[in-house]
Parts: sequence; C-alpha cells; structure tokens
Amino acid sequence: MRLLWPGLESRPGRAMSGNKHMSLEIKIPAVGESVTSGIISEWRRKNGDTVAAGEVLFLLETDKISTEISAERGGVLEIRVKEGQEVKIGEVVGVLTDLPTNAASAPAQKADDVPTTKVQSPALFRPGIQPAALPVHPTTGTRAASAEVKPPPLAVTPVVPPAQLPNTHRETRRPMTSLRRKIAAQLVNAQQTAAILTTFNECDMSAIMALRKEIQEDFTTRHGVKLGFMSFFVKATVEALRRVPQLNGRIEGEELIENHYYDIGVAVSTERGLLVPVLRDADKKSFADIERELADYAIKAREGKIKIEDLQGGVFTISNGGVFGSLLSTPILNPPQSGILGMHSIKERPVALHGEVVIRPMMYLALSYDHRIVDGREAVTFLVHIKNCIEQPARLLLQT
Repeated sequence: MRLLWPGLESRPGRAMSGNKHMSLEIKIPAVGESVTSGIISEWRRKNGDTVAAGEVLFLLETDKISTEISAERGGVLEIRVKEGQEVKIGEVVGVLTDLPTNAASAPAQKADDVPTTKVQSPALFRPGIQPAALPVHPTTGTRAASAEVKPPPLAVTPVVPPAQLPNTHRETRRPMTSLRRKIAAQLVNAQQTAAILTTFNECDMSAIMALRKEIQEDFTTRHGVKLGFMSFFVKATVEALRRVPQLNGRIEGEELIENHYYDIGVAVSTERGLLVPVLRDADKKSFADIERELADYAIKAREGKIKIEDLQGGVFTISNGGVFGSLLSTPILNPPQSGILGMHSIKERPVALHGEVVIRPMMYLALSYDHRIVDGREAVTFLVHIKNCIEQPARLLLQT
C-alpha cells in the first residue's frame, strides 16, 4: 500500500541569494485506528537525493501491514530517522526542501577575476623506481628553487591468518520486524490463553479433481479466473459452520459470543510473514467471486498493499500448508477465533474402498479448536462435514 502522508507542514527556510526555500516535514501518517507506531524498515532514497512527487521514500512496517510512503511533492531529501528505528504516528522522520531556483542563473566569473596559477606536471612513480629531482624554473617575481620529490609511503595491509578472522560471517543479527514481533506475540498468546486441541481426518480428492477438470475451461472463459481448490473449502467451511455454530463463536471475558455471519480468513504467506485477509460474507459469494477475491489478495500481499481492514473481523481461518508440501500439521488458532482448518498436500495413497485396495489422491485435514467453547464431538462433526462436502463437490456448486 502506497500512501501520500497527510498533514505535512510547510515552514520557511532561510533566504538564499534572494530566494526563500520552503521545507516540508515528512511525518508518519495514520495507517489504521489501532496502529500507534511502526518501523522504517527501508529508505528507498538516500540523504541528499532529489526526489519527484509520487516517488516512494521509505517502507513503513507496522504490526499489521507494510506501507510504502511516497513524496507529496518534489525536493531535496533530508533523512532524520535511520532505518530500523521505531517511530510514532505523526513523528517527523525527514524533510523535503525546495530546489534553489537561482542555482543555474548565478553569474559566471570573468576571466580577469580568476587567478592564474601555473601548475607543474606531476611526476609519475612506479614501484621500485626513485624519481629524479624535478627542477623548478624561475619566473618573474620568484626565486629559482630545486626540490627533491619523494614518493608517498605505500600503505601496507596486514595479512590476518584465517584462524584470527572474526566470526561475523557465521551469523547475522538484525532486529525482528514489527510484523514478525506481532505474529510471534499472537501465537504465544493463543497457546497460553486457549485450550487448543487438534483433530484429524482425510478426504478423497478424486471427485473434486474430476469436476475441476471437466468444467475448468468453461469456468475460466465465463469468469476470467481459474477454479481452484480453495473456493470449495471455503464453501464447505461455511456449510460446516452452519451445522456446528459453536465453531463460529468466541470467548470474551466470561461471555460466549456466537457470530451469525461468515467472514472466512484465508492465510497467505508473504516475504514479510503470514497474513490472513478475510473473505466477507463468504456464504453470499459464488465460486467465481471467491476465486477473484483470493487472486486480488494474493497480488496485494506480494506488493505489500494489503489494508488493515482486509485483515480484521474473520470468524474462522483456513490455512493451506499443502502448497509448500506439508503432509500433516497442527495449525495454531488465530485469536479470538475458535477454529482453524489446515489443508495439506494431495498424495496418492492406497485406501480401502468397497472391500478393495485402490489408489486415490488423498489429503489430510486438521482442525485445531478452542476446547473451552468447542467439545470433541462438535469438532469431529465439523471435520466430517468438511470431508463429505469435498468428496461430493457437486452439492456445493448446486447451492450457489
């Protein structure tokens, strides 16, 4: 997300050669109601650079998103806060100064005003050769002189034995990013405050793979986006939440809150960390709507343009570790949610079907849930319903 900072203040600078230069303070903009600080993770321009309006100046990383801050106008950049430092909303981190308008119009010196100096050609030195004395010929108003010019001493770089080299190449130390600190705090908080339990099942992906292959071309032509697996799991999750409403709730203090809407978070991995953008009212969206929204979120995540409101308000999360090759895992809750579904890689395995051993593309499913609000029977019922929906995907399509 790229922002032009609001509320920049102009202040007059001192007059230079008859022109007044105005400076513009670069302040950290407000990027969300709950965000009070951030870290300048990278300056895109250097101190003293001339920048144009709209150019990205630096990357601001908060506990939720990373934001590109751009120049509101052109000028010469003066950096006042270094990379890696934490800054508050509204803090001045730099200044943009107007370019001097009379720099190019300064009067050139007349030839008579420029002192004339005769410069002798320097001697050329080669290692191991001592240069001869250079005679200095007398001129009017000077005395004849002769000086011996000696070569400058050669700099000697000591050779450090390999055993004495510092061990800096063995490790790299850098401060945790604001986003990584937030993720770490949330995960620890989830483990410490919720009674997390995980139940597992597996589903046969044969039917959904055959259906996608059959309708993919027509689906892509009609909607301009491919039909993936995630839209099926989003729809299956909505149906399972309707069947088991305890998983669509949360605990606040001593109260149980049950949600009557279906805003499903889908975990997206980025270079800066894990983000969970939310599909609003997923129960009202078609498969094509879900696929388009997921594609848009993926692009925003890669470009660092996810907004804070995109990440807030989810009631349940789906995480697909299978795209990285994960066979089985126990996902951690995304507080204050009470459940998270883990998808995994599809592997062909021998399974028993109607008394025979057959090879089927199978996926392990994992449901982590808060045992304080969800009992084991409800968790198993939820996961079995997910399995049935995925193994009979045509029913999901007929419901949209």
